[in-house]
Amino acid sequence: MKLRYLCLPLILAACGQQPEGDPVTRINLEDGTAQVAEADPVPIATPTVAPVASACESTKFQDVPLTHCIADPAKHRITTALGPPYRSMARLAEARGSDLPAFAVNGGMYDGDGKPIGYYVEKGDRQKQLNRNDGPGNFHLKPNGVFYGSGSTWRVRTSDDFYASVADRPQFGTQSGPMLLIDGKLHPEFSEDGPSRQIRNGVGVDRQGRAHFVISEAPISFGKFARFFRDVADTPNALFLDGNVSALWDPASDRIDSGAALGPLIVVESKE
Repeated sequence: MKLRYLCLPLILAACGQQPEGDPVTRINLEDGTAQVAEADPVPIATPTVAPVASACESTKFQDVPLTHCIADPAKHRITTALGPPYRSMARLAEARGSDLPAFAVNGGMYDGDGKPIGYYVEKGDRQKQLNRNDGPGNFHLKPNGVFYGSGSTWRVRTSDDFYASVADRPQFGTQSGPMLLIDGKLHPEFSEDGPSRQIRNGVGVDRQGRAHFVISEAPISFGKFARFFRDVADTPNALFLDGNVSALWDPASDRIDSGAALGPLIVVESKE
């Protein structure tokens, strides 16, 4: 039986720059324990027929449930999407109509208006320059980084490495922070399994060029989350995308998350 998931609203205006709140709760609406009208004021258009097999799967890492989605450059293309901004997966779904993606996730930190606070490129148009400033919050827990790419080549680099190494503007790019892994090593501020436990999502690119998008379905420490990318996804570099606002739209499994207003989105589309 397919499940439809929903994230309960959070008292959080924007991500990254504010303290993380209570973990997002995803609940099964099939058993009648929650009402859509209370949890999500925006109508959700959920497809009745899955277009393709899901690129996402449920897994566990050291007893923490995760959703792990893989974008394969042989099968998928990646773009970023900000919209007016959309501010939710439901509005993105409404805007796309019958043009269903393989999946979409929230993709970087943003201000109270939903605009990115770091580097952001959509369809080759740079809408925000690289942000190398110091400041508070997860975004400024350096090194932070950039997820970017053109065509079938996708990368995660630290912001300083991106600044020094990338001359040509990519087709898409989004900056967030902190980095989870740098050349196979945990961020220097992380312990193996620290006391801070939150809902988290991130992205890493493996040695075959596939992008791994992971969302925790329960609170997880930065260290444990980073070790999943190192030990299971096998991505030398990985980037934290955000915390309790983490959201996924997976049409193939009838899942579309809601909750706090979002900013930049990453959309993975099937080539077929």
